[in-house]
Amino acid sequence: MATIQFLGAAQEVTGSCHLLESEQIGKVLLDCGMHQGGDIIDRLENEDFEFNPHSIDAVVLSHAHLDHSGMLPKLVNQGFNGPIYCTQATVDLLDIMLRDSAGLYERDLERENLRRKRQGKKLLKPQYRMQDVEHTLSLCVGLDYCEQVLLGTNAKLRLHDAGHILGSSIVEITFNERGQNKCLVFSGDLGKRNAVLMNDPSYLKHANLVLMESTYGDREHKNEDDTLQQLEGILAETWQRGGNVMIPSFAVGRTQELLFYLGCLHQQGKLDNWQIFLDSPMAIEVTRIYEKWVELLDPKDTAHLHLDHHKPLEDFLPNLFMAVTPEDSMAINKIARGAIVIAGSGMCNGGRIRHHFKQRIWNKNNTLIFVGFQARGTLGRVLVDGAKHIKLFGEPYLVKARIETLGGFSAHAGQSGLIKWIGQFKPQPKVVLVHGEPLAQQALADKLWQEQQLAVEIPQKNQSMVF
Repeated sequence: MATIQFLGAAQEVTGSCHLLESEQIGKVLLDCGMHQGGDIIDRLENEDFEFNPHSIDAVVLSHAHLDHSGMLPKLVNQGFNGPIYCTQATVDLLDIMLRDSAGLYERDLERENLRRKRQGKKLLKPQYRMQDVEHTLSLCVGLDYCEQVLLGTNAKLRLHDAGHILGSSIVEITFNERGQNKCLVFSGDLGKRNAVLMNDPSYLKHANLVLMESTYGDREHKNEDDTLQQLEGILAETWQRGGNVMIPSFAVGRTQELLFYLGCLHQQGKLDNWQIFLDSPMAIEVTRIYEKWVELLDPKDTAHLHLDHHKPLEDFLPNLFMAVTPEDSMAINKIARGAIVIAGSGMCNGGRIRHHFKQRIWNKNNTLIFVGFQARGTLGRVLVDGAKHIKLFGEPYLVKARIETLGGFSAHAGQSGLIKWIGQFKPQPKVVLVHGEPLAQQALADKLWQEQQLAVEIPQKNQSMVF
């Protein structure tokens, strides 16, 4: 019988990883994600695989975000050598994201080992190296949406548009086991309907077992018009105070959506006085990938872009400056007012945004805008929860900047979107909620029972299930 084991994103939002095992398929990992929050060295040291990487026959990757893909180089380092199936756009994004993550890890590890050497402590061995990233990328098999490939001896794999970020997919695996036709659907991260730049998530009709994300299972998001109006209001208030705006943003998806929104405001003549800085080399590279794959984006939105230009997203916002070098980044500190700074990391655990906090978070005239989910254990979550004192680079800082959250920017489906998506399956499949915190999952479970009489399961980490 086929089994599925929930090795990550079980009653939590990060570290997506599920092990599918069957005679017909072998052992297949659905995602191989890294937990977000805390120190990357500690995470890689302490996160051991619950299986032998040599024994894994294939990986199916829903999308490129590191909480779904970030452990792939460690998996390869420890012996995995099978195919990694994902969309072609995801392969391009992984090339950027895994290299960037490895570079940060190598620098952090070098500093940590220098500190240990001075203290006479044992040095840490790297959990993976850049050559493992190169090997990981060489194993990637890029697929088109709805293209069918063989998985194992007779299983069929197809990827469908999840509408979450560029290249994101819903995984569909069908196979026959002991005379029974079976179908497993893994939602990955589902996008919301009518999201900027992204197509609506694909609706599937049949499955025996569905693994569905539940990040926002307890709430809804504001619509596009309300979000734009809220953003416009925040910018106007900050301008009147003579302040600047800091926006921690994920390099993939959220940044490009934000650039599109700001471009819309510019086209309406509402951003003429602002200087806008994209202070993230990785986000700049990712934006180029979005422009390469523009035909995969929502045509209703791309119709507004100058697609005859080489850089349509960038040209849509002429008062945008791409800060590539450290010197470009430091020069932003000299601007006294009227700067909108978009920088990583999205949950504030690293990246250039922390340097901007150091310069501006203590000033009451400034505004900090969160445009994405902040997981437990991250600096972003601490700030969203109202902390007045934080530590940056070992020094204490007073938080006086105004904190705002724009819920409409989420790339995840809200509660009603999740309910509508799962409601398309006929007859009702067995449903398991993953990639969500317990309160959100329970709220969604209750709502699904009330509206569809659908009883779902919420597995704990390492729990296994037969289907």
